[in-house]
Amino acid sequence: MGMNATAEQVMTEALGLSPSLRAFVAERLIESLDIPDAAPLSAKWKEEIRGRCAELDRGAIELRSADQVFAKAYAALT
Repeated sequence: MGMNATAEQVMTEALGLSPSLRAFVAERLIESLDIPDAAPLSAKWKEEIRGRCAELDRGAIELRSADQVFAKAYAALT
């Protein structure tokens, strides 16, 4: 299933944006998929999310896979 011309144009233009602007566009697109009845994120949560994303962008923190996290948690319990 191919994209229509408008979607292809939007994708081409979006991929030409800086990484921070692409992240902003991606965030807005993902937010648009949220369930309408869901409570909106508070300003404090949005600030927390942006802060964590900034830490990732700076390389200040490193992501770990869920498998690694669960293995460490399981090992701590046994």
